[in-house]
Amino acid sequence: MTILIAQPEYGSQVEDKQSVEETNELVLDGGFIVPHATSKSEPELDSDNAFIAPEMNAFGKAFRDYNAESARQKGVEEFYRNQHINQTYDFVKKMREEYGKLNRVEMSIWECCELLNEVVDESDPDLDEPQIQHLLQSAEAIRKDYPDEDWLHLTALIHDLGKVLLLPSFGELPQWAVVGDTFPLGCAFDEANVHHKYFKENLDFNNPAHNTKNGIYKEGCGLDNVVISWGHDDYMYLVAKENGTTLPPAGLFVIRYHSFYPLHTGGAYKHLMNEEDKENLKWLHIFNKYDLYSKSKTLVDVEKVKPYYISLINKYFPSKLRW
Repeated sequence: MTILIAQPEYGSQVEDKQSVEETNELVLDGGFIVPHATSKSEPELDSDNAFIAPEMNAFGKAFRDYNAESARQKGVEEFYRNQHINQTYDFVKKMREEYGKLNRVEMSIWECCELLNEVVDESDPDLDEPQIQHLLQSAEAIRKDYPDEDWLHLTALIHDLGKVLLLPSFGELPQWAVVGDTFPLGCAFDEANVHHKYFKENLDFNNPAHNTKNGIYKEGCGLDNVVISWGHDDYMYLVAKENGTTLPPAGLFVIRYHSFYPLHTGGAYKHLMNEEDKENLKWLHIFNKYDLYSKSKTLVDVEKVKPYYISLINKYFPSKLRW
């Protein structure tokens, strides 16, 4: 069968649709199989030939189902309770100031990828594999369908590297301060946020300066001017930007807002976006499908794909970065 991915109407190379030749299994260089539409647990094509979600995750449940009854789901809900209570405007400002110093470690991008072998994301209801596998699964799936957009392959590889904040050498922050969906502070908590009920215990919930639609912001101010909950997204954005990456702005946007599900999936908070945000959001919509639906128990052969990703790292980043 052929899988086509809906693409934005701009960009030098993305205008030409990429297709995958007919096969029963789409096997990437690292041995990771791209799912195809042969059962209800695998992706299929919608009427516009766009890639849509498989119905089942690695546990045989619906993706991002935060209400399913299971031990893992109960742990995920407890995670969001802690996150929604503790992520306040003042907390985020403090974290950005502290971690913006980038004075923890000096290491390469690939060294950081290897550190993620020690990390499992407690907020993720869809996969419990070490994070390096998630990075490579999403990167390899994008590489298959967008072979000419190497910056997007690398963006996928590094988008979750900020999860090293969970490790002792980075302060061993609690999971609620590192992973999970992100959301703005300084304005009302939209109901598009998962487990919205727990925001009632957040100190900002009853702050009259922070609990209106615009809050402390102006409509169209741009997401760069909005304080977003602290975590691996914003940290990796700071690391990439301050170390002089040559990734395009769309790549940095994807890194910074890929967990902002209330926006890119729920449609909330769009009134805060400017025109540049709206253009970059098109790339985030593409990326999100691979970030979410490439999660699989079929693992990538890390050593086989490593040389390719090392070449991209050398193209877009210095050999050593401050973290």
